[in-house]
Amino acid sequence: MPPEQAGEGAAGGAGLHWRALESLYASAPINRMFRSSLEIVADGHSRITFEVEPDCFHAAGAAHGTIYFKMLDDAAFYAANTHVTDRFLLTTSFNLHLSKPIKGGRIVAEGRWVSGRRRVLVAESWLTDEDGDECGRGTGTFMRSRIALSSLPGYTTPQG
Repeated sequence: MPPEQAGEGAAGGAGLHWRALESLYASAPINRMFRSSLEIVADGHSRITFEVEPDCFHAAGAAHGTIYFKMLDDAAFYAANTHVTDRFLLTTSFNLHLSKPIKGGRIVAEGRWVSGRRRVLVAESWLTDEDGDECGRGTGTFMRSRIALSSLPGYTTPQG
């Protein structure tokens, strides 16, 4: 079964890499500030669920743009990093399109790898609110860093 159809049952290296990426996300200190979780759902496809709460709001009572960026960048980044098993990626550019204020609640950020596998990768992402409405969209460019994924303490697979 191809990885894009395998989901949780992805066997071998791809499945282990996906679980290690999920662990890496959970271990990042910045993510202690947010109620969120990452799921790699297929090759080149990530899903992050966020609970957007009032402490993320600007003065007019909706999510600040930094929250949009965080959700969209992370979803695109992890979708792209499913294709790179040895190195941590770095965001080199990211374009945002904000289409609806987020007033709080459960937001899903989905990312999808678009192109590239060697040095530079491109991925897109989108945000959906509890009503199923799109709130924002982004496209990012990511490049391989010199940082080995295996050197990062959070890049581990669950023992089971």
